[in-house]
Amino acid sequence: MIRAYVALGANLGHPAATVRAALAELAGIPESALDAASSLYRTAPLGLKHQPDFINAVAAVDTALAPLALLEALFAIEARFGRSRSVPNAPRTLDLDLLLYGDTRLNEAQLTLPHPRMHQRAFVLAPLAEIAPECRIPGRGTVLELLAGCRDQGIVRIESIES
Repeated sequence: MIRAYVALGANLGHPAATVRAALAELAGIPESALDAASSLYRTAPLGLKHQPDFINAVAAVDTALAPLALLEALFAIEARFGRSRSVPNAPRTLDLDLLLYGDTRLNEAQLTLPHPRMHQRAFVLAPLAEIAPECRIPGRGTVLELLAGCRDQGIVRIESIES
């Protein structure tokens, strides 16, 4: 089994409920087990500013699936939640990003690992630091070091996943 980290985000409909439901869906991915989930965080949108705030979380998944097979499983979950892909940074019902897959480095058309912008995003780093504070992002540094560089980004922990 490989430890993978998945970012979850939503800002349409009932985003907190959507993220909690998506975490339950992650637990049902074949040959995989949901090991940990962060609290939920509220963050301002990046890029297209005139849209609702996002609700974000990060999950740790132990999986026997290959990276692209895991990505396909994540896309299937997004589709079940009505995800449509229009323009980058657009509002969405659910966004699932494969952040890390062990210490794998991959640069293919469908998938780049580690996620190419995760080291610059507090909405990824803060929830990841909550569940894996010692985590290292290959080629970038530790989650806590990188999070310190994102202090200017607004992020608020809104609830524990157990709430």
